[in-house]
Amino acid sequence: MKRIRAAAVQIAPDLNSATGTVDRVRDAIDRAAAQGVGLAVFPETFLPYYPYFSFVLPPVASGKEHMRLYDFAVEVPGPVTEQLSKAAAQHGMVVVIGVNERDGGSIYNAQLVFDADGSLLLKRRKITPTYHERMIWGQGDGSGFRAVDTTIGRVGTLACWEHYNPLARFALMEEREEIHCAQFPGSMVGQIFADQIEVTIRHHALESGCFVVNSTGWLTDEQIKSITPDDKLQRTLRGGCFAAIISPEGVPLCPPITEGEGMAIAELDPALIIKRKRMMDSVGHYSRPDIFTLHIDRTPRVHVRSKGAEELETPYAGLPLGTPDEEAVPAL
Repeated sequence: MKRIRAAAVQIAPDLNSATGTVDRVRDAIDRAAAQGVGLAVFPETFLPYYPYFSFVLPPVASGKEHMRLYDFAVEVPGPVTEQLSKAAAQHGMVVVIGVNERDGGSIYNAQLVFDADGSLLLKRRKITPTYHERMIWGQGDGSGFRAVDTTIGRVGTLACWEHYNPLARFALMEEREEIHCAQFPGSMVGQIFADQIEVTIRHHALESGCFVVNSTGWLTDEQIKSITPDDKLQRTLRGGCFAAIISPEGVPLCPPITEGEGMAIAELDPALIIKRKRMMDSVGHYSRPDIFTLHIDRTPRVHVRSKGAEELETPYAGLPLGTPDEEAVPAL
């Protein structure tokens, strides 16, 4: 890992355009680069925007907004990812961002990691959408549970309440992530959500012995009113912001951003990782593999698996009964 400056970006999306938020992202990357930033992290499904409507509207009334999200959603790869790639390469910056990924007739909560040369190193999908989100997104698989080697170090990502799944976090610890990029929607639930985010990301930093760069979104008053005219429901779309950078010792490296737009920027010193892990390495000297083990299935899941005709004539020939190996079972 290199010593770098990182930025947790908290800005408002464009709720009325398929491309407006992309322009805001590119502008933020330009501004971050001017401050010497080598890693910029943006919020959960920031492109084109987080589906706040699904939190305040009943399903029967959300069809129009859901369809609009389909129209604006991002294809990976596609024109939007090409723009992000160029922006990352232009400034030699690692960029991590959340998108609503459209794949055929489904939308997924996806996290993208672009290296400093613009290459897309990782696309992973949130494995379990939370509560209201299950009406919007499909489920991801285990193929994205890995840290990727970037120009600045090993980077891993999780979205929002995936941080409440200890086995999901352990899967990235086992990958020896050095920088964990966390993403939350922001502008939801109130101060209690911001408090929970702080506890969650500080604990992961301590337990994994890595840096955590956490980005949350932000909604203006005008945007909140455009989502719902109900005063009571508008209150549920405020607060819940905590853009921050945490050291491997669980210490905030800069003041968090809890309201408004801005960037939390701090320098990441890799020496702090070893300083923490020499005391407590959760996947090394502090682990007990003789007692605890974790099986991680990183197999990409596809909906249809085709076999050649000659293979289908005797589909179970030579297959031992009760085999646990899914790859050995022909798809019929």
